[in-house]
Amino acid sequence: MTTNITITKPQQPPAAPMRRALPGWVWFITLWCVGVGGAMSLGFAFKILMNLTLFAVR
Repeated sequence: MTTNITITKPQQPPAAPMRRALPGWVWFITLWCVGVGGAMSLGFAFKILMNLTLFAVR
């Protein structure tokens, strides 16, 4: 009399799709554009604030 033995491997969960990292130069350009845009926005807001207050001299 024999016993059947079945060896099973544990199932791996499906692999998550790999996200591609952006190259360094793309990050550099993106951060540079954000920085320039932020500086210009801050300058514009400061200009409007100065024109709305008593510091505006004409």
